[in-house]
Amino acid sequence: MGRANYLVEGLSGTGKTTVADELQRRGFHAVHGDRELAYAGDARTGEPFETSGRDDHVWDAAKVRALVADHDEAVTFFCGGSRNLSQFVDAFDGVFVLEVDLDTLHRRLDARPDDEWRDGVPTDRALIARWHSTKETVPVGVAIDATAPVARVVDEILRVAGLVT
Repeated sequence: MGRANYLVEGLSGTGKTTVADELQRRGFHAVHGDRELAYAGDARTGEPFETSGRDDHVWDAAKVRALVADHDEAVTFFCGGSRNLSQFVDAFDGVFVLEVDLDTLHRRLDARPDDEWRDGVPTDRALIARWHSTKETVPVGVAIDATAPVARVVDEILRVAGLVT
């Protein structure tokens, strides 16, 4: 996709989709990973689950690598979360991790329409709180304060990526 490829990650509710929308609005190429690449599957093998409702949200690693290898765009941002990130994170030129405080996270999740949840089932709040405190599902990357307005969040991502001064 891009000659430079960046991952924008974070917990559910930190603003990955909103950032992707803003990047696209500004004319950048952005892939909505949670919409375009994700499926319920085994994080280790990538095999799809036959039943929905499981909380193993994975991306097709071969498809991610193929998209990264396509250099038609100057830069591409992959926005979303994946439990099998370790299978392809090395393909990115950089990783941005959207972070918010726990109260903001819960407030955003409370405001999310039911149809925006995977299979219409909200993520378990205790699980989200654990992930927030332990960072166990969040990759290592440049922390971005996603409590700021989306324009400032995207400005910071672009600045750190060296795409604006």
